[in-house]
Amino acid sequence: MKKLFVFILLAALVICLTACPAKQTANSASDYEYVKGKGEIIIGYTVYAPMNFTDDNGVFTGFDTELAIAVCSKLQIKPNFVEINWDTKEVELNAKTIDCIWNGLTITPARQETMAITNPYIQNAQVVVVKSDAAYSGTASLIGKTVCAEAGSAGEESIEGDENLLQAHYVAKEVQTACLMEVAAGTADAAVLDLTLAKAMIGPGTDYANLTIVDHLDIEDYGIAFRKGSDLCDKVNGVLKDLRTDGTLPALAEKYGLDMSN
Repeated sequence: MKKLFVFILLAALVICLTACPAKQTANSASDYEYVKGKGEIIIGYTVYAPMNFTDDNGVFTGFDTELAIAVCSKLQIKPNFVEINWDTKEVELNAKTIDCIWNGLTITPARQETMAITNPYIQNAQVVVVKSDAAYSGTASLIGKTVCAEAGSAGEESIEGDENLLQAHYVAKEVQTACLMEVAAGTADAAVLDLTLAKAMIGPGTDYANLTIVDHLDIEDYGIAFRKGSDLCDKVNGVLKDLRTDGTLPALAEKYGLDMSN
């Protein structure tokens, strides 16, 4: 009986010695090691000028596109840009079909609870866009009218947080540019979207010359999102700090007409 008891103890010890290291290895794995092992980082984006878009020459570019390429060069990781559905961005991030969301993502407390987000790097605001000849005297002007925003966006949150806009007929669109199309076509009275996009896409010399910004609702900051607990977030924060110091980040912001966060 004693021999059997000793044998059981020895067997348990062997199992512990073989199993425990494997568990430690799994826990010590990092997102940084994961993408380095793949040789690339999959960057989730939507078409959103001036952050990520294809120019008139067919070249994929933009502020976030150029910045991501610069950061990845410093980290010696190849960037792989993949267009995503903005409404399911966190699902794709956690499923590892993408490794980060780098596309003018607004930093909010709710998002910080579920994702690792970098320090702010660009400042933005939510704005109300209407036709140039529309009568507008504040959000109360839109009570009972049709207002659109991108589903799951900061613009949608601004509508939900405004007592006047809550009394409008809200239409959710898949992308912000579709909201501009609705207003230009007259099928919506107003759109609530990012100032960065609105500045790049409406007004004289653009496809939406008959649209104008009439109100600023919420001031906000952009960040780059990674999986919760990801060490890639700290790595990118470090590179962003360096690019700010050496002038690369300010130069890109000036090139695309953006305001840097403090």
